[in-house]
Amino acid sequence: MKKKLLILLFSGMMSAGVVNAAPKQNILSVRDALTDTSAVAPLSFDTDTEALLQNWYLQNYAILDEEVEKKSTGDVSDEVYIERLSKIPSTIEMPYNSEVRRFIDMYIVKKRTLVEAMLGMSLYYMPIFEQALEQEGLPLELKYLPVVESALDPTAKSPVGAAGLWQFMIRTGKGLGLEVNSLVDERLDPYKSSVKAAKYLKELYNIYGDWSLAIAAYNCGPGKVNQAIRNAGGTGKDFWQIYAFLPRETRGYVPAFIAANYAMTYFKHHNISPVLAKKPILVDTVQVNRRVHFKQIAEVLNLPIEALRVLNPQYRKDVIPGNSRPYTLALPSQQIYSYLLSEDSITGYNTKKYQPRKVVEPQMEQIASDENGEYTYEKRTVTKTHKVRKGETLGKIAKRYGTSSSAIKRANGLKSNALKAGQRLKIKVIENVKVYRKVEEDSAEMAATEDAILKAAITPDEDKPKAEAKEEKKVAKKQEPKREVVEDDNEDEFDNFTGTHKVKKGENLSIIANKYGVTVTDLKQANGLKNNNLKAGQRLKVPKGKEKVENVSSSVTHTVRSGESLYLIAEHYGVTVNAIKNANNLSGNSIKPGQKLTIPKKSASKNTSRSKAKSSKKKK
Repeated sequence: MKKKLLILLFSGMMSAGVVNAAPKQNILSVRDALTDTSAVAPLSFDTDTEALLQNWYLQNYAILDEEVEKKSTGDVSDEVYIERLSKIPSTIEMPYNSEVRRFIDMYIVKKRTLVEAMLGMSLYYMPIFEQALEQEGLPLELKYLPVVESALDPTAKSPVGAAGLWQFMIRTGKGLGLEVNSLVDERLDPYKSSVKAAKYLKELYNIYGDWSLAIAAYNCGPGKVNQAIRNAGGTGKDFWQIYAFLPRETRGYVPAFIAANYAMTYFKHHNISPVLAKKPILVDTVQVNRRVHFKQIAEVLNLPIEALRVLNPQYRKDVIPGNSRPYTLALPSQQIYSYLLSEDSITGYNTKKYQPRKVVEPQMEQIASDENGEYTYEKRTVTKTHKVRKGETLGKIAKRYGTSSSAIKRANGLKSNALKAGQRLKIKVIENVKVYRKVEEDSAEMAATEDAILKAAITPDEDKPKAEAKEEKKVAKKQEPKREVVEDDNEDEFDNFTGTHKVKKGENLSIIANKYGVTVTDLKQANGLKNNNLKAGQRLKVPKGKEKVENVSSSVTHTVRSGESLYLIAEHYGVTVNAIKNANNLSGNSIKPGQKLTIPKKSASKNTSRSKAKSSKKKK
C-alpha cells in the first residue's frame, strides 16, 4: 500500500514537473516531495571506522585530526548546498533534494571521522582512479564512486559477495576478465579493478546516454534499470524520473554519490581538516614467476607484512602463486632493487613452512610413543557409567553421549523412560582408544636377521643349483643368531619354559622373540610384562615354541599375525617360502598382519624345532 501511494505521489509530481531537475525548478519543493524513508543507505556507511584508521598506510603516511568529532559541523542552508553543488567542476548533473541533503548530513555530521579516514586513503587511491577514468575518457568525478561503494577499504566485502574498492560481484568481475580463485582475487587489486570499472561504466553510459542511469545500473544492474524504465511507461530519461520504480538500495545510491562528491570537495567548510602526508609513498611493481609467501618477503627484506597486504590486497592468503603464471607484486620503490637481488633467498627461506609439498607418501597409521611403548588410536566401543541427576531424561542423556534413548534402554534392560535421581546407567559409546603395538616392527636388527634367514630359506631344487644352494645355506646358518639359554635352577619350569635369557644392551622383545622362535606376546605373558620396555641385564623366562603342524595333506588358510615373516610361517607348516609365494602369487617377501595366505600341502611331516635340535645333537 505504501509503495502504491509513493508511486501515485511520484506520478503526480512528474506530471507537475516537480521531479525534473531543471535549473529553474523550485528546489525546496523537490526536496520536500522526495522525502523517502524507504530508501536504503549504501553499506559503506557501516564501515568499521576504527579498523580503517588502523590501516598501515594511514598509520605511516598520513596525519589525521584526532579532534574532528569535537568541532562544529556548521549550519548550512539549502541555498548554500545548492550553490556549492553547482560549482563542482563536473559533467555529471548533481541536483539537490532532501535525499541528497540526508546523505550529506550523514557524511559531514554522523560520519566525520570516516570522511577524514577516506581523505587520508584518497592520497593513495585517487591518482589510481583518475588514471583509469582518464584512459577511458570518463568524468573524473566518478572517482568518488568507491567512496560510496567501499569507503575506500580495498578489502571491503558485502553480505552478498561483492568485494574490493569497486565492489564487483564474482560473476561481474570474471566477466570483465578479473581472476578470482582461492589464492587470488583481482577484484581487490586497486589497479586492475579500477581499469575494469572504468570500462564497465563506459559501457553502461553507452547504453543509456545518461550518467545518473549509468550509475544506477552500476549499483543494481542494467536489467533492473530497464525494468524500472518500462514500469515508468518508457518515458524515463534519467534517474529521478524512474526513482519510484527502482530498488530501495538504488534509490539511495545516486543521492549518496552526489553527497560523496560534496563531502570530499567541501570538507573544510565543515571543520574537517585536510589530511596531511607524513611523507610521500612511492610504489613500484615487479613481476613474480615463483610461488612465494608474504612472510618470506617480509622476513628477508625486513618489511612489515601489513605493508605488503595494503599494497597487494588481491592476494587473499598472503600467497603469490607465481609458479602458475607471472603475477605483479607492488612494493615501496626503494624495496624493488632489494627484492630483485634477494629473490633466491626469499623463495628459499623456510620452505618447509611456507611452500606446499609436491609429493607425499601416505602413512597408513599414525604411530606415537610414551613410557609404555608405541601406540596408535583405534575406534572402539566403550561402556561408560552415568549417574542420573535430578531432572535428567533419557533424551537429554542420549544427546549428551551421542546415542539414542532406545539403545540406553536396551543396555540397561529398561522397560520405560522413567528414571530416578542417583540411578546408574550403562551407556555404550564409540571412542578413539589408545592401542599399544605388539611388535616393534621397525627394528633394524630384526630386519637384518630376517633377511639372512629368508636368504637361507630358498630351496636349492627350485631356484638354484644344489651345490650353490647348499653353500648359501651354510653362510645363512652362520649369520643366524645363537640362542643364549641359561639353565634355570627350578627344573619344574621346563615343562613350560626352555630357560631364561639375559637382556643385552640394544635388544628388544621382537629380537629376543625371533631368536627363540616365539612371539612377543608369548614373552610378555610368560614374564608378566605390561609393555615392551626392557633393561640391559634383565632376565626373561623363555617359553617353549609352538608345535609345528605334523602333516598338511591339503592346502589350508593362514592369517598373518603381527611379527610373522614368510620364513617363520613356512617353517611352521613345513613347506618352503617359494611354495607359499607361488601359491599366493607373491613377487616379494613382504606380508602384512591380517593378510590371508594359502598354505600348500606337503609330502612329508616335520618335527618341532626342539625335537629337530635334539636329533641333530644325537647325530653329532
